[in-house]
Amino acid sequence: MDRLVTDIAVLVLAGFVGYTVISKVPNTLHTPLMSGTNAIHGIVVLGGLLLMSQSNGILEKVILVIAVAFGTINVIGGFLVTDRMLGMFKAKAPPKAEAEVPDADTKEDGS
Repeated sequence: MDRLVTDIAVLVLAGFVGYTVISKVPNTLHTPLMSGTNAIHGIVVLGGLLLMSQSNGILEKVILVIAVAFGTINVIGGFLVTDRMLGMFKAKAPPKAEAEVPDADTKEDGS
């Protein structure tokens, strides 16, 4: 029972600290922070895959498969959002000058 209370207290405190830290991050640092959390989630997915080999029951395997699937979706989605956000900061290419093409109705020789 003490273990459960300790685990719940750690979870609540981690959520509070995480919210407090993230809310104080300036907007310019959100993209690098997001990339870092994507890397951490990749480690979480790898840990889930490693735990799958040690799981005994079918229920544990099902829960691990669901956890790894959601973690993978989170990693891929995070990298897609990060790529899209970084694309907003890329310099736009200058517009290309259109080459002048003579019309078929006008002739160069004056006839």
